[in-house]
Amino acid sequence: MQRYQNPIIKGFNPDPSICRVGDDFYLVTSTLEFFPGVPIYHSKNLVEWELINYCLTDDSQLNLENCGCSQGIFAPTIRYHDGTFFMITTNVSGKGNFVVHTKDIRGKWSHPQWIDHEGIDPSLFFDDDGKVYYSGTTQDVWGRQGIAVFEINPFTGERLSEAVIVSYGAGGKHPEAPHLYKLNGYYYLVLAEGGTKYGHMATIFRSRNPYGPYESCPRNPILSHKDFSGSPIQATGHADLVQDQAGNWWAVCLGFRPLPTTLLHNLGRETFLAPVTWDADGWPVVGNQGRIALEMEAELPAPLSGKPTTVDFADHFDADVLHPEWNFVRNPRRENYSLKAKPGYLRLSAGPETLNDYHPTFVGIRQKEFEVEACTKLLIEELAEGQRAGMTAYYNMYYHYEIYVTQESGQHYVVLAKKVHDIEHIAVKQPIDFSGEIELQIETGKEDYLFKYRQAGEWITLGRGKTAGLCTEGTMIMTFTGTYLGLFASNGEAYFDYFTLRQIG
Repeated sequence: MQRYQNPIIKGFNPDPSICRVGDDFYLVTSTLEFFPGVPIYHSKNLVEWELINYCLTDDSQLNLENCGCSQGIFAPTIRYHDGTFFMITTNVSGKGNFVVHTKDIRGKWSHPQWIDHEGIDPSLFFDDDGKVYYSGTTQDVWGRQGIAVFEINPFTGERLSEAVIVSYGAGGKHPEAPHLYKLNGYYYLVLAEGGTKYGHMATIFRSRNPYGPYESCPRNPILSHKDFSGSPIQATGHADLVQDQAGNWWAVCLGFRPLPTTLLHNLGRETFLAPVTWDADGWPVVGNQGRIALEMEAELPAPLSGKPTTVDFADHFDADVLHPEWNFVRNPRRENYSLKAKPGYLRLSAGPETLNDYHPTFVGIRQKEFEVEACTKLLIEELAEGQRAGMTAYYNMYYHYEIYVTQESGQHYVVLAKKVHDIEHIAVKQPIDFSGEIELQIETGKEDYLFKYRQAGEWITLGRGKTAGLCTEGTMIMTFTGTYLGLFASNGEAYFDYFTLRQIG
């Protein structure tokens, strides 16, 4: 038995789906308004994961132009069959449900094939008789949300049979995130219910026929922390099952880690792992009778590497392309970003757009722990009037803090600004003698974000912003993302020499 740490993929990585190919596991998560879409993670042991690719890397695959906050790409499912990988998902800001495929998991994926079915959270199941089934949400004539199943061609998205509603869940609101499996002659249907916040849960049903009728597990929900208020993990649910090469079963699911003594979270929904056993009646038991922990024990399919796990990150911008950890907000204006204009620097070339806009000139990485320190060095050869460039702690266009340099009437300033709801506020505006270079730092915490700068000597604390201002529960619309730490520019060009992040807590 080996002990492992949860979450297995930290920071904003919700709605996990997993498949196995030989000794390799592949996992995808939702990306909503961020680009590129649907990261692909790889592991040999289910605990140590590497980001290897994205499913949706071109504008032709992923149109987020009119995407609202926490819209865009919802819950993907990844499956492998007969030499081909399939990923099916929903662009709720675009044309709906679609499927893409590839034979090379590290290469390019196909263009989307759109599916004539409304709803969200689509999944694929490849039966042993050659039929392929789609499952996803739908609404009946009375407006009730349920789960529909029909046959599909996974290469073309063509629907091959009529949709049949097979379940309304086990009584929780919003039955969604269906996945079908077949074991010992039964079709098992796993659902998410209760909404994706504190009432979240996973339930399971089974039938001898993919179209039902389905019986409910007598122990539903099989995974939930909705009545486990003392846990440092909340909102567990949206599970997907996988069997390892030794025949053992596992569940990946989403959850979040609330800030201590609060009901708030700022890191987003993350990916967790739990071992699964099967009882004498053929029903799964997830984790510790439906509960999971930050540290768990199980027989992993491959040994751990022994290397300490870390969220530390560094990019000195000396490669030909950006590191895959970097994300944009919606489709990027690619001409605004360059690694070739000045070797060893990332150049951001921005128009008047700001972090309040739909397409800011911004790159960010997920904040993966409560307490980290992010640093950068900024070079501006000539600071134009009204130009801004710096670092940001970014939740979405309505919630962000930033530290930047600017020039007004010949005077240079370092500024701490905040945007919360419809309130935009310059908290601190400090005059500086600017010689072209400055280092900026954001130190995150469980109560505050600290913003610092350095031109020579010691770091100077410019100000702070409350962590609660970047939490999901405080937003004015329903949101599902997490905080990013990144770089931005507005009204001019700026060069960034490096970006580093290290855990300090």
